[in-house]
Amino acid sequence: MNDLRSAILMFLVFTIICGGVYPAIVTGVASAVFPHQAAGSFITDADSKEAGSALIGQPFSAPKYFWPRPSATTDFAYNPMASGGSNAGPTTPDFIKTVGDRIASLRTAGVADPIPADLVLASASGLDPHITPAAARLQIPRIAKARRLDEGTVAAILSRSVEDRQMGFLGESRVNVLMLNLALDRLKP
Repeated sequence: MNDLRSAILMFLVFTIICGGVYPAIVTGVASAVFPHQAAGSFITDADSKEAGSALIGQPFSAPKYFWPRPSATTDFAYNPMASGGSNAGPTTPDFIKTVGDRIASLRTAGVADPIPADLVLASASGLDPHITPAAARLQIPRIAKARRLDEGTVAAILSRSVEDRQMGFLGESRVNVLMLNLALDRLKP
């Protein structure tokens, strides 16, 4: 009986510590040290309204916007509740058809070859908010035409939006599509 009482007491103590005290401390420290990130890294638009998070991709399909990586999430694109890849291998007929359809739609939209992989392949999470600078550069002619802008103007906004490698050596240069599109929207018509 003493063993059962000790086991129940330990269960309750560790539940309170691990399920309440520790998460409260971590959340408090994160909110104090990294308030923007702890609150979701939300980005505001020109009207000071929340446009989305810098951490989660957004679906853009209008010709006047840079298009993000395809999303592999279910139900709707960039669904953070369904994060995950498709797990389809490169020889799976559905995968081959999906990638072929994406390539065809990009060619129809005027994107020239070679098409970077990040414009036709979803990321592992299906929520990646970034594309490569090469993928963004291929979209400049379409966006300039749709917005009636000089390609140089769009290219200048793109070059200001390129994020360098983390700490100078981790990963590759990248562009946050939501932030880039918001920069385009801030242009005076």
